[in-house]
Amino acid sequence: MPRIEFVFFDAGGGHRSAVTALELGVRECRLPWQAHSTNLQEALDPLDPLKKLFGVRLQDSYNTMLRREWTMGSAELLRVLRFSVRRFHRPTVKLLKPCWRETQPDMLVSCIPHFNRALRESFARICPGRPFVTILTDLADYPPHFWIESEPQYFICGTDHAVAQALAMGHSPDHVFGVSGMILHPRFYRAGDVDRRREREKLGLDPDLPTGLVLFGGYGSKAMAQIEQRLNDSGLGVQLILLCGGNKALTEKLRARPSRMPRVVEGFTTKVSDYMRLADFFIGKPGPGSMSEAVAMHLPVIVVLNSRTLPQERYNAHWVLEKDLGLVLPSFRTIDAAVAQMIQPETLAHFKANTAKVENRALFEVLDALNQIL
Repeated sequence: MPRIEFVFFDAGGGHRSAVTALELGVRECRLPWQAHSTNLQEALDPLDPLKKLFGVRLQDSYNTMLRREWTMGSAELLRVLRFSVRRFHRPTVKLLKPCWRETQPDMLVSCIPHFNRALRESFARICPGRPFVTILTDLADYPPHFWIESEPQYFICGTDHAVAQALAMGHSPDHVFGVSGMILHPRFYRAGDVDRRREREKLGLDPDLPTGLVLFGGYGSKAMAQIEQRLNDSGLGVQLILLCGGNKALTEKLRARPSRMPRVVEGFTTKVSDYMRLADFFIGKPGPGSMSEAVAMHLPVIVVLNSRTLPQERYNAHWVLEKDLGLVLPSFRTIDAAVAQMIQPETLAHFKANTAKVENRALFEVLDALNQIL
């Protein structure tokens, strides 16, 4: 039985989420594989300069930056990271080779950026001739040396734009697989017929009001409080489901604040798909994961694009406009006007019809591509 090794790290939540979905997909589809995963951060701890100097892992410092929303100037920080990755390339390859010597994967699959040159080189030295695959968990590459490297390998891309980027780098078309979006957890592919009126009433919501779902990834965002306040003050006939992730302080703050409009405030939950089935539209950042989940649930989106948007996520906002899936704002200061526009029946129907055209079967398409490569 072939062994498939998936590589992830916990800088942001999307990489681990993709690997978790793939491992579940392998089991649910009963593929004859041994699916295993490697946390690259743990493998590279001996090289991590931040851990050596301050006792804090690189991925943890990145997550702190996201949690505190220190994203201004992130493009410059990426340049520093790229330099560091290049600077430590040889030691990284040396450190990774024993991993593959011990596990002997029949195929190595990367779901992370930045380190794919080192992953491919270390794997090729220990397991020559075995396939190395990079799965982009962003809608597009952010060159240079982010997702797509020039060395021969396989790529699985969730948009036509990313496919074109890989081909433009000179990769052979038979080594570049296009799929219909980002990898989603299997629960987003399951039939979800629910009595929305009844479920809304159980949550204390008005069964007839337009409902927005506000989600900013696993850490929430202080922007959620701003959004809730502006919509509460607007007098619009709307209600909100606010999913704050692991941000306990934000969850408690929102729950304690009086509100004119009906709302649900939830902390960390594994029921995002269930909440999305009760909503009419999505408000959040243009992250590839939560935004793709919303579109898969046929929710039009309201996102922002500005200097604080992570560079690798800026194409995502353009994708929303290209596909006509919702509204892109310069900031959430105008969220009340945007929601007023969104909840117009003809506007909401228009965007919903466009989300229905985006049929995301990426999880199963990726597994099929991996099977072909193997």
